[in-house]
Amino acid sequence: MGAAEEYTVTPDLTAAVICVRNGAPQVLTVSVPGQDMPALPAGPLTPEHKTLQSGLRSWVESQTGYRLGYVEQLYTFGDRAFIDGGRKDGERQGRRLSIAYLALVSPVDMAPASGGAWRNWYTFFPWEDMRNKVDAEPLMHALQDWAFAPRGQIRHERVERLNTCFGLGTGHWDEERSLDRYELLYEAGVVQEAQTGGTVQPAALGRDALGEPMMLDHRRILATAMSRLRAKIKYRPVLFELMPPEFTLLQLQDTCESLSGINLHKQNFRRLVMSQGLVEETGRISTATGGRPAKLMRFRGDVTAERPSPGVRVRANKKGGFP
Repeated sequence: MGAAEEYTVTPDLTAAVICVRNGAPQVLTVSVPGQDMPALPAGPLTPEHKTLQSGLRSWVESQTGYRLGYVEQLYTFGDRAFIDGGRKDGERQGRRLSIAYLALVSPVDMAPASGGAWRNWYTFFPWEDMRNKVDAEPLMHALQDWAFAPRGQIRHERVERLNTCFGLGTGHWDEERSLDRYELLYEAGVVQEAQTGGTVQPAALGRDALGEPMMLDHRRILATAMSRLRAKIKYRPVLFELMPPEFTLLQLQDTCESLSGINLHKQNFRRLVMSQGLVEETGRISTATGGRPAKLMRFRGDVTAERPSPGVRVRANKKGGFP
C-alpha cells in the first residue's frame, strides 16, 4: 500500500462588503484574471497577518483601495466540491476554507473602488426583492419539478422545505431565509454554481430569474451576509453603520426596505423608531427631499447602554408569499 497522498488545507479570508446607495444595497466585487464571474474580495491567510481580521483588511485594501470600518465574522465555508472539482492532474489534494466576514460601509465613505466594482446585491438574488417581484413562474416550475420528482418521505420533505423557504401555502415570506433559499436552489440544480459543485445541471431559466453567478462559493457567502444583516438590523443598531451622520426618517426607511426587500408602513416605521429612542433631532432640516423640508436626525448612541436589543424590528406592510 503506497503512502497516503498529502492533503493541504488553505485558509482564505473573504469579505462581503455592503453599502446602501440610492435606495439599493451594494456589494463590493472584484474581477479575477482568467475568470468571467465576479468575486468577493479575498486572499489567503499568510504568516505576515497578525490576526484573521488584519489579514482580511489588508486584502480588501490591496484589491479595492478600501479601508474597512465595521467588520464581523460570518461563517467558515469548506465545501470539498469547490476545491477538488477543479483540481488538475498532479496537483496535491486539498481543501480551501473560506473564513467569511461581513463589513458595512457608510455612503459617506463609499467611493469608486480602485480595483473593484459596487454591484446591487439583487443582481445576484433577484427573487429576494419582494418590492419588485420577478417573473416567478419558470423558477417555481423548476423547483416544483425537483420537489415532486421522488416519492414518499423524500418528496414530502422537499415540498415542505420549498413551502417554508418561499412562503408558499401559508403566505408568509421570511426575509431572513435568504441563505436557505439559495441552498435549496443549489440543491435543486437550478443555479449555475450547482454545475461546479457536481450536482444536477442548471436549468436554462436565465439570469433575470436566477441572478448572476459568482466564483466558487462566493454567492453562498453573500447569501449568508444577507441573512445575517436582515436579522441583525432587528435587534442591533447596525442599520446606522450604513447611514450618513445625519439623515431623514424617509432615508432611514428606504435603507431598511432596501436591505430587507420588503415594503414597510410609513407611519408604523416612524412610530417604531421614535418610540424606541433610536434617533434624535439635530435641529436642522433637509430641503433635498423633492417635497416638504424634512427634519434631519442622527443615531442616539446612548440607546445601546439603555437596553440590550436596540434594533429596528421591521414588519412587512402586508403579508405575502413568493408570487
